[in-house]
Amino acid sequence: MGQRTQAAGGCLAMALGWGAGLAVWSVGVRARFRRFEQAPDWSVLYAELPLALLGGTAAGLALWALLARLGRRPGGRPGGRPGGRLRG
Repeated sequence: MGQRTQAAGGCLAMALGWGAGLAVWSVGVRARFRRFEQAPDWSVLYAELPLALLGGTAAGLALWALLARLGRRPGGRPGGRPGGRLRG
């Protein structure tokens, strides 16, 4: 993979992870926001939301790094033989 492809893949993984974190956080947010005697629970916004976004981003980037690592062969060339030409 080229450097631009790797950079684009990392940015895409980060954006998808951010979106997944936001989607997970948004499930049942209204019920969590009005917890105790109908008073707003602001920790839902200033604590849970950033943690969900950072967690989703970290999970997306970790998955991207794992897939990038698994895509490489022992010779350092993706899909090729170590130091040799591809036969076809």
